[in-house]
Amino acid sequence: MKRAHIEEFFRRLAEKTPAPRSELEHVDPYTLLVAVVLSAQATDAGVNKATATLFKVADTPEEMLALGEAGLKEHIRTIGLFNSKAKNVIRLSQILLEEHGGKVPRDREALEKLPGVGRKTANVVLNVAFGEPTIAVDTHIFRVGNRTGLAPGKTPLEVERGLEKVVPPHYKLHAHHWLILHGRYVCKARKPDCPNCVVSDLCGYKAKTTV
Repeated sequence: MKRAHIEEFFRRLAEKTPAPRSELEHVDPYTLLVAVVLSAQATDAGVNKATATLFKVADTPEEMLALGEAGLKEHIRTIGLFNSKAKNVIRLSQILLEEHGGKVPRDREALEKLPGVGRKTANVVLNVAFGEPTIAVDTHIFRVGNRTGLAPGKTPLEVERGLEKVVPPHYKLHAHHWLILHGRYVCKARKPDCPNCVVSDLCGYKAKTTV
Protein backbone atom coordinates (compact mmCIF):
# COMPACT_ATOMS: atom_id res chain seq x y z
CA MET A 1 0.00 0.00 0.00
CA LYS A 2 1.37 3.42 -0.95
CA ARG A 3 2.29 5.89 1.81
CA ALA A 4 -0.41 8.37 0.74
CA HIS A 5 -2.98 5.58 0.84
CA ILE A 6 -1.86 4.54 4.33
CA GLU A 7 -2.27 8.11 5.56
CA GLU A 8 -5.78 8.22 4.11
CA PHE A 9 -6.53 4.72 5.45
CA PHE A 10 -5.95 5.82 9.03
CA ARG A 11 -7.52 9.24 8.52
CA ARG A 12 -10.79 7.54 7.60
CA LEU A 13 -10.65 5.05 10.47
CA ALA A 14 -9.94 7.94 12.84
CA GLU A 15 -12.83 9.94 11.41
CA LYS A 16 -15.17 6.99 11.91
CA THR A 17 -14.04 6.32 15.50
CA PRO A 18 -12.32 9.44 16.89
CA ALA A 19 -11.78 8.09 20.41
CA PRO A 20 -11.33 4.30 20.26
CA ARG A 21 -10.95 2.36 23.48
CA SER A 22 -10.45 -1.20 24.61
CA GLU A 23 -13.63 -3.25 24.78
CA LEU A 24 -12.27 -5.09 27.81
CA GLU A 25 -13.80 -3.58 30.93
CA HIS A 26 -11.19 -2.38 33.42
CA VAL A 27 -10.59 0.42 35.92
CA ASP A 28 -6.78 0.52 36.21
CA PRO A 29 -3.62 -1.16 34.90
CA TYR A 30 -4.05 -4.19 37.17
CA THR A 31 -7.62 -5.00 36.16
CA LEU A 32 -6.62 -4.42 32.51
CA LEU A 33 -3.72 -6.85 32.87
CA VAL A 34 -5.97 -9.50 34.40
CA ALA A 35 -8.63 -8.99 31.72
CA VAL A 36 -6.10 -9.29 28.89
CA VAL A 37 -4.60 -12.46 30.37
CA LEU A 38 -8.10 -13.92 30.62
CA SER A 39 -8.93 -12.88 27.04
CA ALA A 40 -6.49 -15.27 25.35
CA GLN A 41 -8.56 -17.49 23.04
CA ALA A 42 -11.74 -15.93 24.45
CA THR A 43 -14.05 -13.10 23.44
CA ASP A 44 -13.98 -9.71 25.12
CA ALA A 45 -17.70 -10.07 25.81
CA GLY A 46 -17.14 -13.39 27.57
CA VAL A 47 -14.32 -11.94 29.66
CA ASN A 48 -16.36 -8.86 30.59
CA LYS A 49 -19.20 -11.08 31.77
CA ALA A 50 -16.84 -12.94 34.10
CA THR A 51 -14.92 -9.93 35.38
CA ALA A 52 -18.12 -8.01 36.15
CA THR A 53 -18.49 -10.15 39.26
CA LEU A 54 -14.80 -10.93 39.78
CA PHE A 55 -13.68 -7.30 40.04
CA LYS A 56 -16.36 -6.58 42.63
CA VAL A 57 -14.58 -8.91 45.04
CA ALA A 58 -10.97 -8.74 43.79
CA ASP A 59 -9.57 -5.81 41.83
CA THR A 60 -6.13 -5.60 43.46
CA PRO A 61 -3.28 -8.12 43.71
CA GLU A 62 -3.89 -8.42 47.47
CA GLU A 63 -7.58 -9.18 47.04
CA MET A 64 -6.85 -11.65 44.22
CA LEU A 65 -4.45 -13.60 46.44
CA ALA A 66 -7.00 -13.57 49.23
CA LEU A 67 -9.60 -14.95 46.81
CA GLY A 68 -7.22 -17.75 45.90
CA GLU A 69 -7.00 -19.97 42.86
CA ALA A 70 -10.11 -21.98 43.70
CA GLY A 71 -12.15 -18.85 44.34
CA LEU A 72 -10.94 -17.25 41.12
CA LYS A 73 -11.91 -20.34 39.12
CA GLU A 74 -15.50 -19.97 40.29
CA HIS A 75 -15.65 -16.54 38.64
CA ILE A 76 -13.93 -17.43 35.37
CA ARG A 77 -15.23 -20.95 34.79
CA THR A 78 -17.09 -19.82 31.66
CA ILE A 79 -13.83 -18.72 30.00
CA GLY A 80 -11.73 -21.16 28.00
CA LEU A 81 -8.55 -22.50 29.66
CA PHE A 82 -9.76 -21.15 33.00
CA ASN A 83 -7.63 -23.56 35.04
CA SER A 84 -4.30 -22.39 33.64
CA LYS A 85 -5.48 -18.77 33.53
CA ALA A 86 -6.43 -18.86 37.21
CA LYS A 87 -2.98 -20.20 38.08
CA ASN A 88 -1.33 -17.45 36.01
CA VAL A 89 -3.41 -14.62 37.50
CA ILE A 90 -2.68 -15.75 41.07
CA ARG A 91 1.03 -16.12 40.36
CA LEU A 92 1.36 -12.79 38.54
CA SER A 93 -0.48 -11.07 41.40
CA GLN A 94 2.04 -12.57 43.80
CA ILE A 95 4.97 -11.39 41.66
CA LEU A 96 3.53 -7.88 41.40
CA LEU A 97 3.41 -7.68 45.20
CA GLU A 98 6.84 -9.24 45.75
CA GLU A 99 8.78 -7.45 43.01
CA HIS A 100 6.83 -4.35 41.94
CA GLY A 101 5.15 -3.01 45.06
CA GLY A 102 1.78 -4.24 43.85
CA LYS A 103 1.95 -2.05 40.75
CA VAL A 104 1.88 -3.11 37.09
CA PRO A 105 5.31 -2.24 35.63
CA ARG A 106 5.53 0.15 32.69
CA ASP A 107 8.24 -2.00 31.16
CA ARG A 108 7.95 -4.59 28.41
CA GLU A 109 10.65 -6.90 29.76
CA ALA A 110 9.14 -6.91 33.25
CA LEU A 111 5.65 -7.48 31.88
CA GLU A 112 6.72 -10.40 29.69
CA LYS A 113 8.26 -12.11 32.73
CA LEU A 114 4.79 -12.36 34.32
CA PRO A 115 2.95 -15.70 33.92
CA GLY A 116 0.48 -15.69 31.04
CA VAL A 117 1.89 -12.47 29.58
CA GLY A 118 3.41 -12.58 26.11
CA ARG A 119 4.35 -9.84 23.68
CA LYS A 120 0.77 -9.17 22.60
CA THR A 121 -0.51 -8.81 26.18
CA ALA A 122 2.42 -6.58 27.11
CA ASN A 123 1.70 -4.37 24.10
CA VAL A 124 -1.96 -4.02 25.08
CA VAL A 125 -1.07 -3.02 28.64
CA LEU A 126 1.60 -0.56 27.51
CA ASN A 127 -0.79 1.01 25.01
CA VAL A 128 -4.05 1.11 26.95
CA ALA A 129 -2.80 1.61 30.50
CA PHE A 130 0.26 3.75 29.85
CA GLY A 131 -0.36 5.45 26.51
CA GLU A 132 2.61 3.89 24.72
CA PRO A 133 2.28 3.77 20.89
CA THR A 134 2.56 -0.03 20.77
CA ILE A 135 0.62 -2.26 18.38
CA ALA A 136 -0.61 -5.59 19.73
CA VAL A 137 -1.20 -7.98 16.84
CA ASP A 138 -4.12 -10.30 17.54
CA THR A 139 -5.99 -12.41 14.97
CA HIS A 140 -7.96 -9.38 13.75
CA ILE A 141 -4.93 -7.16 13.17
CA PHE A 142 -3.00 -10.05 11.62
CA ARG A 143 -5.85 -10.57 9.15
CA VAL A 144 -6.29 -6.88 8.34
CA GLY A 145 -2.55 -6.34 7.93
CA ASN A 146 -2.32 -9.17 5.42
CA ARG A 147 -5.66 -8.85 3.64
CA THR A 148 -5.43 -5.13 2.95
CA GLY A 149 -1.75 -5.18 2.07
CA LEU A 150 -1.09 -2.67 4.84
CA ALA A 151 1.57 -4.81 6.53
CA PRO A 152 1.82 -8.36 5.17
CA GLY A 153 3.62 -10.92 7.29
CA LYS A 154 3.71 -14.64 8.05
CA THR A 155 3.81 -14.16 11.81
CA PRO A 156 2.25 -11.67 14.25
CA LEU A 157 5.71 -10.23 14.93
CA GLU A 158 6.31 -9.64 11.21
CA VAL A 159 2.98 -7.83 10.94
CA GLU A 160 3.77 -5.80 14.07
CA ARG A 161 7.17 -4.77 12.69
CA GLY A 162 5.54 -3.88 9.37
CA LEU A 163 2.91 -1.73 11.04
CA GLU A 164 5.52 0.03 13.16
CA LYS A 165 7.25 1.08 9.93
CA VAL A 166 4.22 2.24 7.94
CA VAL A 167 1.71 3.69 10.43
CA PRO A 168 2.09 7.50 10.46
CA PRO A 169 3.42 8.66 13.86
CA HIS A 170 0.35 10.81 14.59
CA TYR A 171 -1.91 7.76 14.24
CA LYS A 172 0.28 5.22 16.05
CA LEU A 173 -1.21 5.63 19.54
CA HIS A 174 -4.69 4.49 18.47
CA ALA A 175 -3.74 2.35 15.44
CA HIS A 176 -4.04 -0.81 17.56
CA HIS A 177 -7.69 -0.14 18.39
CA TRP A 178 -8.72 1.12 14.98
CA LEU A 179 -7.38 -2.03 13.34
CA ILE A 180 -8.93 -4.36 15.93
CA LEU A 181 -12.35 -2.72 15.62
CA HIS A 182 -12.10 -2.75 11.83
CA GLY A 183 -11.21 -6.45 11.83
CA ARG A 184 -13.83 -7.37 14.40
CA TYR A 185 -16.80 -5.57 12.86
CA VAL A 186 -16.02 -4.90 9.19
CA CYS A 187 -13.06 -6.87 7.81
CA LYS A 188 -14.37 -10.08 9.34
CA ALA A 189 -12.70 -13.44 8.86
CA ARG A 190 -15.30 -15.38 6.90
CA LYS A 191 -17.00 -12.59 4.99
CA PRO A 192 -15.59 -9.06 5.05
CA ASP A 193 -18.24 -6.35 4.80
CA CYS A 194 -16.59 -4.61 1.85
CA PRO A 195 -19.72 -2.67 0.76
CA ASN A 196 -19.76 -0.86 4.13
CA CYS A 197 -15.99 -0.49 4.49
CA VAL A 198 -14.70 3.08 4.60
CA VAL A 199 -11.30 2.04 3.23
CA SER A 200 -12.42 -0.47 0.60
CA ASP A 201 -10.99 1.55 -2.30
CA LEU A 202 -7.57 1.67 -0.62
CA CYS A 203 -7.49 -2.03 0.19
CA GLY A 204 -5.51 -4.54 -1.87
CA TYR A 205 -7.89 -7.45 -1.20
CA LYS A 206 -8.92 -8.84 -4.59
CA ALA A 207 -11.89 -11.00 -3.56
CA LYS A 208 -14.01 -8.13 -2.25
CA THR A 209 -17.60 -8.93 -1.30
CA THR A 210 -20.39 -7.09 -3.10
CA VAL A 211 -23.40 -7.91 -0.93
